Amino acid sequence: MGIYETNIELVNMSGEKERISSYKGKVLLIVNTASKCGFTPQFKGLEEIYQKYKSKGFSVIGFPCNQFNNQDPGENADIMNFCQLNYGVSFPMFEKIEVNGDNRHPIYQYLIEYNLDNNTKDIKWNFEKFLISREGAVLKRYSSIKKPKGIESDIIKAL
Repeated sequence: MGIYETNIELVNMSGEKERISSYKGKVLLIVNTASKCGFTPQFKGLEEIYQKYKSKGFSVIGFPCNQFNNQDPGENADIMNFCQLNYGVSFPMFEKIEVNGDNRHPIYQYLIEYNLDNNTKDIKWNFEKFLISREGAVLKRYSSIKKPKGIESDIIKAL
């Protein structure tokens, strides 16, 4: 079963609910983000890759998380303003979630359970990335140090 067949509910930065199934047929790059991290400049590369391939059925979706050294302490509105003002982020961003522990969001429960690279391992830091196929399979997991530009060839293959 792919992630698009689940009933995982997401809440966007405007407080509106949607299901991950609404992305069925798209290639996704799912990223846990933070506004005060050494990797925060990756927002620029994520936006560039989103703009380059969104017309081909690709999207980046971001999930702020404050579990790593308190690097995203703001409210959702503050986080979104920061992303838009500093990096021109226009890809979908969702409410702040937890990616590890007892309160891990269901989307990250799924990503960790069904990724082929590091099955059942916790998220190590901000800006880990998961590439999802059009069918909803977790194709690849990337560490925080992997820049968006370094994922481009895998995105092209998935498209």
